[in-house]
This record gives sequence, C-alpha cells and structure tokens, in this order.
Amino acid sequence: MGNFYKDNDTLKHYLNHPMMEKIVELKERNFADKDKYDYAPQNFEDAMDSYDKVLEIVGDICANVIAENAEEIDHEGPSVKNGRVVYAAGTERNLDACRKAGLMGMSMPRKLGGLNFPITPYIMAADMVSRADAAFENIWGLQDCAETIYEFADDAQKEKYIPRVCQGETMSMDLTEPDAGSDLQSVMLKATKKEDGTYVLNGVKRFITNGDSDIHLVLARSEEGSKDGRGLSMFIYDKKKGGVNVRRIENKMGIKGSPTCELVYKDAPAELVGSTRLGLIKYVMALMNGARLGIAAQSVGISEAAYREALSYAKDRKQFGKPIIEFPAVAEILSTMKAKLDASRALLYACSRFVDMYKIYDDIAKERALTPEEKKEQKYYSKLADAFTPLAKGMTSEFCNQNTYDAIQIHGGSGFMKDYKCERLYRDARITSIYEGTTQLQVVAAIRHVSTGTYLNKMKEFEEQSVHPEDEAIKNTLVFMTQQYADAVQAVFGVDDQGFHDFMARRLVEMAGHIIMGYLLLEDVQRNPEFRKSLEVYVKYGQAQVAQHASFIGNFRPEQINDYLYKEEPVSEEA
Repeated sequence: MGNFYKDNDTLKHYLNHPMMEKIVELKERNFADKDKYDYAPQNFEDAMDSYDKVLEIVGDICANVIAENAEEIDHEGPSVKNGRVVYAAGTERNLDACRKAGLMGMSMPRKLGGLNFPITPYIMAADMVSRADAAFENIWGLQDCAETIYEFADDAQKEKYIPRVCQGETMSMDLTEPDAGSDLQSVMLKATKKEDGTYVLNGVKRFITNGDSDIHLVLARSEEGSKDGRGLSMFIYDKKKGGVNVRRIENKMGIKGSPTCELVYKDAPAELVGSTRLGLIKYVMALMNGARLGIAAQSVGISEAAYREALSYAKDRKQFGKPIIEFPAVAEILSTMKAKLDASRALLYACSRFVDMYKIYDDIAKERALTPEEKKEQKYYSKLADAFTPLAKGMTSEFCNQNTYDAIQIHGGSGFMKDYKCERLYRDARITSIYEGTTQLQVVAAIRHVSTGTYLNKMKEFEEQSVHPEDEAIKNTLVFMTQQYADAVQAVFGVDDQGFHDFMARRLVEMAGHIIMGYLLLEDVQRNPEFRKSLEVYVKYGQAQVAQHASFIGNFRPEQINDYLYKEEPVSEEA
C-alpha cells in the first residue's frame, strides 16, 4: 500500500522548517489546551509528532482511497436530481473516509471541534489530496471557508456552523454570477432585510464550486440602489433552511468530479456575517486570499502527480533499444519539470508560513493587546502574506499547466489517450490559472508589491544570508538577477505612464517570482542537499527568463504599446 506522505520527503522538509517552532508555540498559546483536551499537544515536539501522524493518515487515504477513485469519478461525475447534486459514488467514498479520519475543519480551534492545526500542515494535506484527485480537493478543500466564519462571524454563528464543518459538512463560497465573474463589484443577488431583522436572498449565482454544499458563504447586494462594492455584504446560507435549487451542473473540461453549479435563490433565509457593506471590501478579500493559497496547493499537487507519471513512463518506455529517459531531450524536460515542482513547493510553503504568522497574531489580538514587538512582526508578515499569495497562486498554477503539458509530451501519442493518467491531469490543470482570479488578476494584486519594494526588500534579506561555499556562485547569479530586476523596475516606474506600468506588470512580477523562488531553493539547500540539482536547474531557467524580460523592458518605448493593442480594421466596401 502506498502513502503520499511517506513517499515524499519534501513535505517533511517543510514541516520541519525552523519557523515552525514559533508558529506552533503561538498557535497553541504556549500549549494552554494541554489540560483541557486529551489530544492537545504537551509541547512543540508533541505537536510536531501529531502533525506527522495526521499527515501520514492523509497520505494513506490519498494513495489508497482518493487516488483509486479518481478515474471512476472523472468518468461518472456528479448529476442533478430534483434540484439537488448527487455526487459520484467514488466522491461519497472519499468524503466518508475523510470524515471518519477526522480530516474536516483541521485548522479550526479545538473548542469548536477542530484539530487546531496551523495553515502549513493543512496546506500539506491539500497538496496530497490534489495529487490524488484535484477534483476532490475542490470539495474537501472548501473547509477553509470556515476560516472566514471564524474570523468575522459572531460567537453564536461560530458555535452554530464551525462544529458542523468539523463533523464533515461541506462548504461553498457563492460569489460569481452570470454578469459578475472577476468583476465582483457587479454582483446583483439581492439581500432583503425583513421586519424581524433577518434576511432573504433572491437571484442567481453561477460557476459555484460544490454549489449544493451544506453551508454557503454568499456575497449579495444588501444596500438598495447601490451599484458598487460598497453595497455588498456577506451572508451564511444553511441548506437545511431551503430556498436554493441547483439549476444545472456545468459540463467542464476538467475537475469533472467537482460539481460547478448554477444556483437559483428564491427567498432563501440567510444570516448576515459581520457588518453590512464590508462583504467585498473586507470579507471576500480574506476569503479569496485563503482560496488562492488553496489553489497554489492544488497546483503543486497536480505538478507532483504529473512529474511522477512522466518519470515513471520515461523509465519504462523504450525506443531505439533504450529507455527514453536516457535521451538528453527527454532528460532535460524531466529535470526542468522537477525544478519547477520544487520551486513551486518552496514558494507555496514560504507563503503558508507567512499566512500562519499574521493570522495567528490577528487571532491573539482578539484575546489581548499585542506587544510592540508582536505588532511589528504582525505587520511584517501581513505584508509578506499579501505579497506572496498572488505570486504563489500565479507562478504555481502556470508551472502546473506547463508540467502537465510536458508530461503528455514525454508520453507522446499515448499521453493523448484516456488510458493514461496524464490526460486527466492535463485537463484538471487548466483551471488552476483561471479560477479564484486569473493569472492576469494575480499580477494586478502583486504589482503594487513591485512598485513599493516588498519583493526587492525580501530579495535583499535573502542576500544577507550566508550559504555553503559551494553555493556562492549560484547566490552571486541570484544577486545579479536581483540587480536586473531592480533596474527593470526603475525603467518602468521611472516613466509617468500608467498604461506603460500595466503593460509591463506581468514581466516584472514574473521576474520577482523567478528570483524569489531561486532564493527559496537556495535556502532549502542549506538544510537539505537533495534540493541542489533542482536549485541549479531552476536558477539557470530563471536566469534566462529574467534576462529575456529585462531585455524586452530595456529596449521598449512606451509609445510602442499601441502596436500590441487590438484595433478594429476598417472593412473595405469591396469586401
């Protein structure tokens, strides 16, 4: 029997990162729960042992249940009967296994029925679930919507809903509509306040992942006559109350086991979360940041599966009398895939640690005043989490797509057939750079951290770290790339032209991503030499990408943007 945790030493590498000791001690409030709950850790070592054992259980279920059901679920898919979603039989088996193992509500406090895990080990579980079946991750992983209830709902709502999630009920976030995709300010689902102070919801939501869930977080327009985001509020809808029907399930290219629904709300009773008018401005932004970290984990999990499929095939497939892995052209693809996978995972877990730190400090601040030093740390990690989340979602999802593409290329014609797993992985990967904000929208979120220097400051912090003598040359390459990046930023933002800034934003963000991922791998090598090959390959790859963007920016004039803008060609009368 396989195990997706035990066969992947990189997960233990990140679980044992030096920052984890502080994260765990803060999360556990110096282990205050040890006398209240028999499963609460006594100390740091006990907590790490608990994470290790739970992740081993996750790895077992992923390898022997979820992965085994994935192909069947992809073919069967969910259906709609009488306005309700019916999961594929394999999906029900997956959920049953996860519920019995207590893998729902992992990051929620013990007093509400959760395991009180930090974000980092929870994201490791998501990484493994995605490797097993990205479609099921879209159902299981939506448990992180409970974070929004925990952060912003009142105590009665927390006590009402979070224990249900921990017991295995599913969640969804109902944001998009037929006329409001990425532009959530245009949401028109109407929330009407009744005389008794309660609300009812009316309208349509579209492209809702796991849309027939037990508990929904819903973005709706609560302010009569409003047109923008300031008129939107967040609500909880409980399926037990009735009032929402599934009109249809979308027929998708990939992640077919995950029902993507069109929902019709008709006088559906709902509870307001927090304050009115803050639905988009505050609550959805927090919700989306969590979702984007989840998609980064999904992307890494798919990349892992794609690399393993490609490697296995290349070892077994023989052409011209020898395994194709012995051909340099194939070996190069595999090495680059592995480097992109390792770089993606390094960025994912750096981001998860930053999110852990700022979220824990936010939670502590509800219990007591933070010290000046804690406030400083909270501000530092909050900025890094805000900067690294769009970077992680954007870079890992693009690499996920590239790795599944290359997995099929290594399989050749066989990879185009449904007989091979890589065909499904390729279809599943495509959505990762689209939903929860396209790569282009991640650039919009990330570019202010280019202009304000967040990324450059982090690169300079990396420069200050000492490395093994054999890694000095690679560090010097990264220092040179950092200077290329700094020069490119100056070249773009030294011009007072917003259109020019927008046009070059993607290139600058990608440059930052390649350099930071290179530094993170360099940092990993200092603790684990197993990463050295990926470091060397990735820095060479990143060096070429950074040089290309630097050259493009250095040789471009703002007025040349017009050459790239679409213009309707006049139609001649003769035509």
